[in-house]
Amino acid sequence: MRTFLFCTSFLFYSLVSGSLFSEFISPNFTASHYKFIDNEGAFLLSRNGTFEAAIFNPGGQVNFYLCVIHVASGTIIWSANRDAPFSSSGKMALTAQGISIADEDGNPKWSTPSLRSSVHGLLLTEMGNLVLLDQFNDSLWESFHFPTDTIVLGQQLPEGAMLSSAASNVNISTGDYRLAITDSDAILQWQGQAYWKLSMDINAYTNSNYVVDYMAINRTGLFLFSHNGSAVVIRVSLSPSDFRVAQLDASGRFIVKRFSGGDGEQEFVGPRDGCQIPLICGRIGLCLDATSNGPTCSCPQGFHGVSQNSSGCLPSGLSLPRACNSTKNGSQLNSSALSYSRLGFGMDYFAIDFSEPVRYGVNLSICQEFCTSDCSCLGIFYENSSGSCYALENDLGSFISSTSDEDDLLGYVKVIVGAPSDVNTTYSNQSRQLPVIALVLLPFTGLILMVVLGFLWWRRWKLSNKDIKLGHASSLSSGDLDAFYIPGLPQRYDLEELEVATDNFKTQIGSGGFGSVYKGTLPDKSVVAVKKITNLGVQGKKDFCTEIAVIGSIHHVNLVKLRGFCAQGRQRLLVYEYMNRGSLDKTLFGSGPVLEWQERFEIALGTARGLAYLHTGCEHKIIHCDVKPENILLHDQFQAKISDFGLSKLLSPEQSSLFTTMRGTRGYLAPEWLTNSAISEKTDVYSFGMVMLELVSGRKNCSVRSQSHSMDNSSSGGGQSTSSSGSGLVYFPLLALEMHEQARYMELADSRLDGRVTSEEVEKLVRVALCCLHEEPSWRPNMANVVGMLEGDIPLGQPRVESLNFLRFYGRRFAEASMIEENMQSDFVLFPRANNSTTSTSESHVCLSFISSQQISGPR
Repeated sequence: MRTFLFCTSFLFYSLVSGSLFSEFISPNFTASHYKFIDNEGAFLLSRNGTFEAAIFNPGGQVNFYLCVIHVASGTIIWSANRDAPFSSSGKMALTAQGISIADEDGNPKWSTPSLRSSVHGLLLTEMGNLVLLDQFNDSLWESFHFPTDTIVLGQQLPEGAMLSSAASNVNISTGDYRLAITDSDAILQWQGQAYWKLSMDINAYTNSNYVVDYMAINRTGLFLFSHNGSAVVIRVSLSPSDFRVAQLDASGRFIVKRFSGGDGEQEFVGPRDGCQIPLICGRIGLCLDATSNGPTCSCPQGFHGVSQNSSGCLPSGLSLPRACNSTKNGSQLNSSALSYSRLGFGMDYFAIDFSEPVRYGVNLSICQEFCTSDCSCLGIFYENSSGSCYALENDLGSFISSTSDEDDLLGYVKVIVGAPSDVNTTYSNQSRQLPVIALVLLPFTGLILMVVLGFLWWRRWKLSNKDIKLGHASSLSSGDLDAFYIPGLPQRYDLEELEVATDNFKTQIGSGGFGSVYKGTLPDKSVVAVKKITNLGVQGKKDFCTEIAVIGSIHHVNLVKLRGFCAQGRQRLLVYEYMNRGSLDKTLFGSGPVLEWQERFEIALGTARGLAYLHTGCEHKIIHCDVKPENILLHDQFQAKISDFGLSKLLSPEQSSLFTTMRGTRGYLAPEWLTNSAISEKTDVYSFGMVMLELVSGRKNCSVRSQSHSMDNSSSGGGQSTSSSGSGLVYFPLLALEMHEQARYMELADSRLDGRVTSEEVEKLVRVALCCLHEEPSWRPNMANVVGMLEGDIPLGQPRVESLNFLRFYGRRFAEASMIEENMQSDFVLFPRANNSTTSTSESHVCLSFISSQQISGPR
């Protein structure tokens, strides 16, 4: 009876008083803006008052929404009915069936889906999550599972999910921009077209070994996580903060803000260049400059502004068609009513770098004919040098003033030369009529132009064929308009050939900072590995081919052979010989058969020979800069071959800016990278030493070992090893130094070899490796001497302990990073982990963030 009276009085209070509730409310509850008008529509607070649930109208508009709001900043982090607003008289109701919203007439506007059991209460957590609970306090529904345009600390945006921007700062209905989480990246999209990726940002550290599970922010940064949060795919480190949000704002930028008090501080924005935002200057607007004061907008020549009150441009005296699959009632027009307004050279379009050409090796008239016949095509960009045709589909965004393609990329916008009365043809909804003479002359002029261009193309084609007959065998194919001759250029393949060879790039066998690698079979039945180069940095096809000619001229039994290349349109592909045993890391660290000691020794020797040839044996000395197991490929009989040498000049500007400070992969980086000292071939020597230690142990240099290697006082002269801890975390280079000082080499060998290796054999590799790891580059042997020591022609070097003491500092940093990673993990744990959590998870997470897997160039 007492319980009944309490519940009755509680219900009466909630119906009459309109006071704020703390953290939890029960069913048979209703709320409206009027009812809680003294609290500006807020009816429920989280435990500490950080968040509130409210019936709210952003910007004082007439439309109301059920929202969760961060109180201190006034930021709306979630809304239930963003696309179904109601008036001030509308009501929200909590019943045993869930939450429902109805307008003033009782018409339903929004509701939670059918639930598996009855609702016992509605909880607003201190993280801002609105949760429906059953009688056992289990979750039936959560707002975190249905994000709008924002995520907060503790919230996960899973792979396959997306954020959708608001229409404006005061209209929170769904806008035009999306942030999609794929299995490898976070991608911004407009009208289904990509215009930015998180991995493109210069502060993003990428590891391509894992598949993305979800995106999240925590107190230390922005992350794409894998393996339930134990591995990082992309990481953007930010200053520590107790509260931050990540939001796709109405302008199309993805922004991370942190809050201290009421004001938000912008920590991260993508894209950084405002001209990359699709509608930054409106439709057909020209973004001239993305300066610190913001982009400068104008109209292309021959176009004029729509009006003073709206952005965008229109062709002077002409109309624009609608795409036939547009939501704005476009339709198919007769080709005789269509023509093209020339944009000219020196312009680019945001989507071109993220899309494939619709046609390859065609002339301009064919490109225009394709667009004319496709009612979804609203414009084209034509690349003179390759004959590549890019379609601008479904809707038109802003154009970008560009210097990189000023003599190559030519843009056109589809226009209507006579506006049919039955079709909505203009963005301004005003039908424009042309003089009769214009209707006659425009198609005729276009025909003359196409004839002239066709004649010029035919002349260039004839000249190109003539050059080939004169012996310029390495010139580009006759379909290219800028044929040139570069001595030593490997075999050239057409894109169509490689698409057939790879079954349209079906079987991916690797990926990394330079691109993805696919298995293919050429017509002669030879198996190849085809690498699609992304983030290309070289300007122009000739520069690319010049670098490829250098790489293609290098031949050695321990270097992966470059068989050919493809430079067609904006596509850049490299064709390598296929290595049937994959990369060393998969063989050495995987769960397959254990590498025997002799196989490991041959791999070390073959890698050393390959590096020695790059440094001293070829015409152009090449410093690899990224020697690691992922870049050592294995062929028959475990023959080692080095891959990805000489590709550093193909880096994009974003990657090359990282190259100047820290190239390669953490865990294999020489100390001189961290001290801005001169980089030389001795940098590769250091990385090779790290690889040799991993060959000895069969584990990553930062790893979890099956037994502790801490030494007691008797074995260490009263000191204690810092290379391991009670948890089994080991920084192996430091352990190798300590075991070398005590001549306890067998403790370093892979335990899986089970006596199939001698102490002398292990000592040989460990001593050579430690010599390679000297902090002072001049004390490291060159690779020719390393080969001599491994082959026995040169006496083994004696590691200098005074130049290896920095490993003790690294070991302490590793231990500190282990604790930091454990603390970071706790930020994402809403409930305690199970007691049977495996140590392999900790290994993966710690090693990833500190030493061995925070990659800049990525595995290939």
